[in-house]
Amino acid sequence: MLGYLIRRFFQMLVVLFLSAVFTFALLNIAPGGPLTGLQQQQIRLDREDIARIRAQYELDLYLPIRFSRWLTGLPSGPIAIGGQEILSNVPVGCYLLSESGTGCDDYVYLSEIPELHPPARSTQGILRGDFGESSVLRRGRPAIDEITSRLPATLELMVLSLLFSLLIGVPIGIYSAVNQYSRFDNVATTIAFFGSSMPAFFFGLLLILIFSVTPSFLENTWPWIPSLPPGFRTAVRPYEIASWLPRIQPNTLVDRALHLLMPLTVLTLLSVATWSRFVRSSMLEVLRQDYVRTARAKGLVERIVINKHALRNALIPFVTLLALQIPNLFAGAILTESVFGWPGMGSLYIDALNRADYPIALAAFFITAVLTVIGTLLGDILYTVVDPRIRFS
Repeated sequence: MLGYLIRRFFQMLVVLFLSAVFTFALLNIAPGGPLTGLQQQQIRLDREDIARIRAQYELDLYLPIRFSRWLTGLPSGPIAIGGQEILSNVPVGCYLLSESGTGCDDYVYLSEIPELHPPARSTQGILRGDFGESSVLRRGRPAIDEITSRLPATLELMVLSLLFSLLIGVPIGIYSAVNQYSRFDNVATTIAFFGSSMPAFFFGLLLILIFSVTPSFLENTWPWIPSLPPGFRTAVRPYEIASWLPRIQPNTLVDRALHLLMPLTVLTLLSVATWSRFVRSSMLEVLRQDYVRTARAKGLVERIVINKHALRNALIPFVTLLALQIPNLFAGAILTESVFGWPGMGSLYIDALNRADYPIALAAFFITAVLTVIGTLLGDILYTVVDPRIRFS
């Protein structure tokens, strides 16, 4: 077991390194960045401002050097750039101002800007927990601070949805498999296919239309119909959901529960469809095995046959799918959070990519990759708990 863990550890390092290389390269060659964000805000920049921004976010360095500083923090400290060995096709003593520039007319001389890399900001590298600073969304704010501020909302939504979906979906899948082709099985299978095929954004918009928009239109006719908050995590001022109910104060437990209700319903119902179908198919495969028929032939109680002999073996592939939910707890539900305006990691992904805030996007991608390989390793280890016959050497 120890030898297996050591091998997996080195494999994880290789996978994470390759993931970091390709993610960093793809995002850095993609269009956008802090300069594009400022131009979209119609902020006029002179030559010196452009040079300072390029130096602040290290856009004037070769891509391998930027990757090394982002990953390990080396070379550390301010970097004095004054020659062709650092800048590609740039005359000595000039800074690049235009990607298509030819000659020093499109550059600014270093003598005009004595200090482009201030010593106060020197990246330590993501291996030391320094993910850089936001370049667009929260300019100058550390990316890790922005992520940690969004993480509680995502964990609140994802943990509850995972818990409810497991408590509902797994028993439905087991009962459907044991009672195959029964009326309950047919109804559950139909609903599961319907739920797994429905897009999350459509389901979310449908709930908003039914429980938020429609009651507002019918307020004068039927004021007793409750109207749920259509989005966000908390309210900013007191509000009413029905004329016969008391006013809801913002940022209270009731307020948070009402805002959580619709996004939690979307994620739970969609996940229930997935879990129930997966458990049902796994249980059906196990129930056809010879050892299950032998257990029944011995006269064992059906409950013992299902719980001890069938369910435990059916959970072996289930463990893999469950362990891979670990990165989802961090990454969040992108579509659901975007539809409901939930201030979590999913909406942060979309904002960072749409507005080309690559430090935040890189930090989120790398943390997700780390959690993915950890979840995979945890799933392999849990195999030995579920099935003692499995041994790693």
